[in-house]
Amino acid sequence: MKKEGQVRIPSGCAISAVISRSGERMSGESIIKSMIPMHDRANGLGGGFAAYGIYPEHREQYAFHIFFNDNAVRAETERFLKEGFEMVKAEIIPTGKIPEITDEPLIWRYFLSPLPSVLASLQLDEKEFVVRTAMKINSGISGAYVFSCGKNMGAFKAVGYPEDVGRFYRLEEYGAYCWTAHGRYPTNTPGWWGGAHPFALLDYSVVHNGEISSYDANRRFIEMFGYKCTLQTDTEVITYIADYLLRRQKLTLEETASVIAAPFWDTISRKSPEEKAALSYLRNMFSSLLITGPFSIVLGFTGGLMALGDRLKLRSMVVGEKGDRVYIASEEAAIRTMEPDLDGIYSPAGGRPVIVKVKEGITV
Repeated sequence: MKKEGQVRIPSGCAISAVISRSGERMSGESIIKSMIPMHDRANGLGGGFAAYGIYPEHREQYAFHIFFNDNAVRAETERFLKEGFEMVKAEIIPTGKIPEITDEPLIWRYFLSPLPSVLASLQLDEKEFVVRTAMKINSGISGAYVFSCGKNMGAFKAVGYPEDVGRFYRLEEYGAYCWTAHGRYPTNTPGWWGGAHPFALLDYSVVHNGEISSYDANRRFIEMFGYKCTLQTDTEVITYIADYLLRRQKLTLEETASVIAAPFWDTISRKSPEEKAALSYLRNMFSSLLITGPFSIVLGFTGGLMALGDRLKLRSMVVGEKGDRVYIASEEAAIRTMEPDLDGIYSPAGGRPVIVKVKEGITV
């Protein structure tokens, strides 16, 4: 019989996040270190980070982070991008050569502004145009993968343990007011660069611990609206659900949480008439977007983040606070690595979102 510590929980995974309500930019060093106590929650097949506020000099352009298999694919993708965007800047994302990260693709970033003439001819707003562009590249150009396309933010991910991925991307050199991180333990999907977390679309990014048993139903629904799940892991669909509900349907974060982790019907029946009507509408209207199975997620967005666990709390999540900073992680040890002397710490109720935003009036 194996002893305690010799058995791994297959869908353990690790998530971590920190945000400054004052918009203070923080080095990536702390979030990298927070992943070390949770090393055994991953298996080296995926690690990554999302950072907000890292490109203030290009805050008006969309920052496309793209993996390429080779330079021929890169040239093809650049030709496609220039058809719809002004390419303000194109460069290789700086990385450090470390032995733990191997087989890296070409990793580039582009700061892009949609061409007004193209938007007018297609009768699209710029966000929808960016989403469609990312989907076309990921589904139509073999060997090219857009893994981040928001403004003043970026995702950084690879095959490896997260602490190694952070050093590989030299994240200690970046300053962000919000960081999220993930260590992956894939169970039924491959470990590859595009399949590592976070998954990002526009300024939304998702890190996830758990497994989505409702994936096929969620995917079939969301693909009716032009989203394409091409990155070979179930978590990808959560990002598209968030974009669909928040941007397209214009739901609030609280309403979005009530779709993704909808209260049980017997819980709804005990609510006030107004709450009962609202929650019943969301459950019925967006029933195919209810996520079932064990999960805890952190959704990042411009100016804030939302942490949410499944209704039965089948995956761990802890929240700590110190001054204007809020910390979220799968384990308390990760939070204590970032801030040993907390003002308070707690475990959120299942299905109840924890929403933290930068203070109103602060430019991020």
